[in-house]
Amino acid sequence: MNIKKIAVLGSGTMGSGIAQVAAQSGYEVLLIDVDQKFIDRALAGISKGFQKAVDKGKMTAEDKEQVFGRIKGSISYEDCKDVDLVIEAILENMDLKKQVYKQLDEKCPDHAILASNTSSLSITEMAAATKRSDKVVGMHFFNPAQVMKLVEVIPGLDTSEETIAAITEVAKKMNKVPVNAKESPGFIVNRILVPMINEAVIALGEGIGTIEEIDTAMKLGAGMPMGPLALADMVGIDIVLAVAEVFYKEFADSKYRPALLLKQMVRAGHLGVKTGRGFYSYQK
Repeated sequence: MNIKKIAVLGSGTMGSGIAQVAAQSGYEVLLIDVDQKFIDRALAGISKGFQKAVDKGKMTAEDKEQVFGRIKGSISYEDCKDVDLVIEAILENMDLKKQVYKQLDEKCPDHAILASNTSSLSITEMAAATKRSDKVVGMHFFNPAQVMKLVEVIPGLDTSEETIAAITEVAKKMNKVPVNAKESPGFIVNRILVPMINEAVIALGEGIGTIEEIDTAMKLGAGMPMGPLALADMVGIDIVLAVAEVFYKEFADSKYRPALLLKQMVRAGHLGVKTGRGFYSYQK
């Protein structure tokens, strides 16, 4: 399958990062969100990132204009009528995703692949909301998408080999390393990572160590480049909690029970880097 035009659904941190990578890889990109102000903010951020690359001599001004020119914004699924691939990067809410996939199925051409950037939810369940379950697949990027090399490729129950091959090829063209993962809550990375972060939060809540002591111990004792609490701040504490809750629900195993402190942080609105406060402060 020859994929030329990609729609990225959701212009938040992940969506805008994926759009940037896609444009840099030569694809025409349609960035879709529910409000023009979100698109404008994302485009401004992408342009700023390109300008930094120009200032550092990593990109020419001409290249910036050419690559940035491949990205167009939209607030309507009607504009998906000629896309070859949709990469969905909206909220981790299954009911919302199924509503979106039903609409995309109606608006996208028959050959188009629908890929989800979900970090933990069922591809099979999303696919069931469409009439093209063979063309629905997981394509999980990592934050920041512009930098992180990994993409998890996750087939649902009905996903075809052709779809998997096409998404693998797109990931490689984006200069990513695709890894196939079986459909299971959290796939590979988050299945291992989120319980580890959750355990670090439990240890903090029990007073086993301070924030700094826990992170320093894991960096120097386990060779982690970043401590688990700092990593939670970067990922988003709300995202960590959402994935932990999916695990607890899906596996019905108490070992996945989310830390109370994790819930309290989300209730307080201390979500990490994106809100300026998490386990650490990011106020300027």
